[in-house]
This record gives sequence, structure tokens and C-alpha cells, in this order.
Amino acid sequence: MIRLFVALELPEPVRDRLIGLGGGVPGARWTERENLHLTVRFIGEVENGVVPDIDAALAAVSAPGFELVLDGVGQFGSGAKSRVLWAGVERNDALVHLNQKVESALVRAGLPREERRYSPHVTLARLRSAPAERVGRFIQDRGLFRAGPIPIDHFTLFESRTGNGGPVYDPLKDYPLG
Repeated sequence: MIRLFVALELPEPVRDRLIGLGGGVPGARWTERENLHLTVRFIGEVENGVVPDIDAALAAVSAPGFELVLDGVGQFGSGAKSRVLWAGVERNDALVHLNQKVESALVRAGLPREERRYSPHVTLARLRSAPAERVGRFIQDRGLFRAGPIPIDHFTLFESRTGNGGPVYDPLKDYPLG
């Protein structure tokens, strides 16, 4: 079995800015610089034999390149049930279009349809028992964060492996846009 996802890689200067947002929230496990990305479609666990079908499906995706802007920060969950701190993405029709094209390609390759609504974001931290007031202060203090425009000329298939210090994301293949 192999755990996969499709994502957009972020340039180093943007990753540096995102890392600079971290800190000040007890109970936060901050995303490592090399793991910062914007998920287009989470695939999950699949049999190794399915990977060539996924690759062929993704290689057939045709979509234009585009630019995106990271805009603001927020959380999934609320109060004591906050689970994730994230950097948001300014509304971007081209990104939503890419998500739909990737989704259709993966369904044609035999994967189940993603039932959750697409909510583009960059995960900054995962939270465990983080004090609500500290999470609120983090969001208030960093709410005006913006980065970009970021040129996007490809998307990438990643493998997610568990490591001693947390997940390791290995890029398997890039797929050009444009």
C-alpha cells in the first residue's frame, strides 16, 4: 500500500514566509518547511499496482498554468476542538478548475469520488489541546498575511510516508500545466 496526494509545490521564499508565521500556540505541531504545500486532491491509501493508472490519469489532465495568492490565516474546528491552523488562498477559479480536472481524472482511473468540498489551504500546524485564546490570538495577529502572486506551472503526485519526526512527503512525478 502507498499513501498519495496531488499538490502544488510552493517556492522557497513563500515557504520561508509561511514558516515565519509559526509559534506562540502551545499544543501546535508545526509543518516542516519541506512539507509545506497546497493540496489539490488527497488520494489516500492505494495498492501499489494502481499507481500506474493514477499516473496515466494525471498525465492526461490538461489545464492552463496560473497564479495564486495566499491570503490570511484560519483554523479548522473551533474552541477546544480546533484541529488545524492554515494559510488561506484568495479565490482562484483556475485552481478550482484544476481540482475538478484532477478529480475527474482520478474517478475515471477507478478511485472513489472525493465527497468533501474543496477548501484550498496550506496546513501550518496540527493542533492538540491548544488553548482557544492562543489560537484566536494567532489568527488575529497574522490575519493580514498575504504572499504572491505565485506562478503555478505544474502539479505533483506525492507519496506520504510516516517518519520518526512526522510525515515525509516525497514527490513522485510532476505534471506540466499550460
